Amino acid sequence: MRPLPPKRPVVISVLDVGTSKICCVIARLTPRPVGDVLPGRTHSIEVLGFGYQRSRGIKAGAVVDLDQAEKAIRLAVDAAERMAGLTVESLIVSVSAGRLGSETFSAGYDLAGQEVTDSDISRVLEVGANFQIKDGRAIVHALPIGYALDGNRGIRDPRGMLGQKLAVDTHVVSADAAPLRNLEICINRAHLEVETMVATPYASGLATLVDDETQMGVACVDIGGGTTKISVFADGQCVHVDAVALGGHHVTMDLARTLSAKLVDAERIKALHGSVIATDSDERDMVTIDPVGEDDVPHQVTRAQIVEVIRPRVEETLEVVRDRLHSSGFAGRVGRRIVLTGGASQLTGLPELARRVLGRNVRLGRPVGIAGLPEAARGSAFSTAVGLLIYPQVAPIEQFSSRRKGMALVANGGFVSRMGAWFRDSF
Repeated sequence: MRPLPPKRPVVISVLDVGTSKICCVIARLTPRPVGDVLPGRTHSIEVLGFGYQRSRGIKAGAVVDLDQAEKAIRLAVDAAERMAGLTVESLIVSVSAGRLGSETFSAGYDLAGQEVTDSDISRVLEVGANFQIKDGRAIVHALPIGYALDGNRGIRDPRGMLGQKLAVDTHVVSADAAPLRNLEICINRAHLEVETMVATPYASGLATLVDDETQMGVACVDIGGGTTKISVFADGQCVHVDAVALGGHHVTMDLARTLSAKLVDAERIKALHGSVIATDSDERDMVTIDPVGEDDVPHQVTRAQIVEVIRPRVEETLEVVRDRLHSSGFAGRVGRRIVLTGGASQLTGLPELARRVLGRNVRLGRPVGIAGLPEAARGSAFSTAVGLLIYPQVAPIEQFSSRRKGMALVANGGFVSRMGAWFRDSF
């Protein structure tokens, strides 16, 4: 990710590829005046273009039909381009497929008693970025989460300090390489380039969490259509991410099967009448289910029956989130705070049920600190898209110089490759 210019505005484009929707946003990032900086944000964001399409050819965040997915991406990008009056060439893309996982490791660098400089920081980060992962996996993020000087941990900025050895703890987020490559191929087929990929749980946390929460410890749970993503923040840094293949689409499928309804009707029933908390009037309120086939006739069910279908699946999802948090080892770092976001988090009564299952304080998170979004796109369902707009402001903490060097050496038409060709031909 190229660093943002510190003194002039820049236009960026992002693409959130989900199971239920594909969203493209074009925005102008303008440097903020000194003293007017939100935590972690150096630029103000103004939306210029917005495009939204129902997702096709995507299952659990992964491409399962290249043609259908390409068509949906083209339509979403085209709508954003028309609104902004601009042409998109490259995109920052969200990724939730590929079994997202986290690993943390330490890397050190000898200082020989010298003062820590910017070049020392760069060297130790580069060592940290050379983490070897399993075959078939690809690094999505390499985030420094803390420094240590001569074994003294918890140092946020070691510049100017003296010591013998500088070490950094790096949080590496990885995913299966094949789903990432298939997503990139799909976007390339639409004549677009992928500038970088950002893990969906990381982006959702950037958009919805406030500074105090990230410092004290919090988990952001993004309940999407096909996947539920978890990100843990502590001491201002993202320290863990995870994803499970459960989401709002599973609730819709349960309703369609149990109530014998079309998928479209089941989705509408979930949005209009769905709840996870039973009330006294549920036994009296009736909902009409349209017939599936021509020979069928409409039938009615009570809202209580709808709750009985929705609640078990949502409880299962929350219990999996609870178990994943405990098995990650970061349950203690989360403290007593959970932030729910994502389209499926808007089910009636979900925060109350989550408090019961997770045993923590729960609030609904919405994207904050952005201007120009349409009214319909200011809810939890669009947290990831907003987080992708925030990501370029925090991207410089990552270190991928070794990857860039390797890419530069084999770049077609580059100076180094041309020199190499000349040497091969001449000697």
